[in-house]
Order: sequence, then structure tokens, then C-alpha cells
Amino acid sequence: MSVPGVEIPGVGCGLAILRDDRLLLYRRARAPEAGHWSIVGGKVDHMEHSRDAARREAEEETGLAFGQIEFLCLSEMLFAADGQHWVSVIYTTEEFSGDPRVMEPEKLPEFGWFALDALPQPLSRFAADAVAALRSAAGRPLSA
Repeated sequence: MSVPGVEIPGVGCGLAILRDDRLLLYRRARAPEAGHWSIVGGKVDHMEHSRDAARREAEEETGLAFGQIEFLCLSEMLFAADGQHWVSVIYTTEEFSGDPRVMEPEKLPEFGWFALDALPQPLSRFAADAVAALRSAAGRPLSA
């Protein structure tokens, strides 16, 4: 059986969670992009819609419950150093209840809410694509 993302391109998902014009980001502890700040998300399972996967992954990783989520953008990344290739469907939402928590400390040990013009570094490529799409949708400049 082929390993998604390593032996064949993997299909991923992400959720850009906004509150008061601030984006929720978690610091990654694992490859690809260990140490980078990123939106939450993960792998889409076989026969699972990417929207459902984004909701599931975000709920598992944040402890939040989500309302409506909307398509934001696609992101394709080749991580040569890690030998990984991912295509991710990224969604966005402002509808959620609860307070975010560290649910998987071995994967995502810390989080924060960040203004789009004051993002932490380094930023993951998936998060950078989500931020560019959010800025474009809001009519903001695309540069960091």
C-alpha cells in the first residue's frame, strides 16, 4: 500500500479560523515544517469529503465546535527536504463555540490568535496560502 504524501501525493485539508480579524495558528512540532506556525488540518481519509475532514481535524486539534465553514483556496506543496507532496483544500470559518486548547501537545504544542498584519514567523506554506486568500477576499494587500 502506498503512503499518502510520501509515495504518492497526499490530499490534505485545513481550516482558517477567524475571530475579530485574528487568525488562530498552532505551532507544528512535526514534519513537514516542524516549528512553523500553521492553520489546523490534516489528511483527508478515503471517501471522506474534504469539508468534513477539515471540520473533524479542526475539532480534534482545537477542542472547538464549528458551525458553517466555507471554501477558501487550494494549496499544493512539495517539501523536498521531507520527501512529501501534499494538495490541501483549505476552508475558513468565523462560526465556532468554545475556547481553543492544546489537544495534541506532541503535534501542536502551542497556539495563539494573530492579526493578519502581525503574524508569527516562520509561517507554514499552507498558512501563507490561506492568509493570501483571506487578504485577497478582504481587499487587503497580499504582502506580509
